[in-house]
Amino acid sequence: MRPTTKDLAEKAGVSLATVDRVLNDRPNVSNRARQRVEKAIADIGYVRNLAAVNLAKNRTYQFRFLFPHTGDQYLHELISSVSAAGIDLKADLTETERVQLNMRNPHDVANYLSDLDRTEVDGIAIMAPESPQVRDAIARLGERGIKVVQFLSGQEKSENLDFVGVDNVAAGATAGRIISRFLGPASGKVMVVTDTMQSLNNIQRRLGFDQVMETYFPRLTSLPSLETHGDDDRTQRIIARQLQNDNDIIAVYVISSEARIPVLQIAKNKDLSALTIVVHERTPFTEQALINEDIDAVVAQNPGHAVRSALRILRARCDNRQIVAAQEKIRIEVLLKDNL
Repeated sequence: MRPTTKDLAEKAGVSLATVDRVLNDRPNVSNRARQRVEKAIADIGYVRNLAAVNLAKNRTYQFRFLFPHTGDQYLHELISSVSAAGIDLKADLTETERVQLNMRNPHDVANYLSDLDRTEVDGIAIMAPESPQVRDAIARLGERGIKVVQFLSGQEKSENLDFVGVDNVAAGATAGRIISRFLGPASGKVMVVTDTMQSLNNIQRRLGFDQVMETYFPRLTSLPSLETHGDDDRTQRIIARQLQNDNDIIAVYVISSEARIPVLQIAKNKDLSALTIVVHERTPFTEQALINEDIDAVVAQNPGHAVRSALRILRARCDNRQIVAAQEKIRIEVLLKDNL
């Protein structure tokens, strides 16, 4: 039978009240008594029924996702996944919500994080570009007892924080190898488009892409990254200029998660069938573009898996439990027209 707190008290030679103080990390317990209880836990294999404890305390976990306030179809997919997970987890005493912030202004993000209080939120999953202001504000959250998961995009010097998302260096390398294989022996230039190179995940994808291209496919020249900053007019202008100035562009790599606007602008200036195009993330647009053969491949990560993984990690950190690393690993998926 499953060991109980009574079994634990008998094994440790202490009272039930002492066991309760140790399990709930309350004061007025001597170091000797705490050590005896902890040893007894290991000896008899006691596992606390946290669901029953939370139900008895009427405790509900409050988790929050912080997203950019602007985005396109992939952002909508993420928000929908948070809503779906929130419905599923209500019975598990977990409340989820999402807040959208101006992630381009790190001071605004840092100010928002500084105002968060442990009484209103237990943990956050944050999708924000790397910046010293955000990184420092996240560190202060930990000091206040608020758990943090870096969601899809991380902070460069925060290796001690949990991260949910694919290995972005590997994702970029995968995109580079696909482009090169599709092109065969052809030589020419590859246009690279992204929303911003201030985002760590975009930097890592570009790094992996360049490593593969320079090491294995020197016949192809990767052009400097075009940054759209999420502005439609700017996107149209810089893509048109690049295609007009470089007649030997034979492939396109869209680093950022929102490929719709860049691909539509490319189509206004060049026949898509003349290009090999690889983008990131599965959306209604990229699905249809694959079907139409306007693009060749999508390097993706499952947004529902990422959201559920972030919630499981936050819950485990709140309960001081170990996470199951294999369960939380987000796979790199390669989608073609044939395997949609």
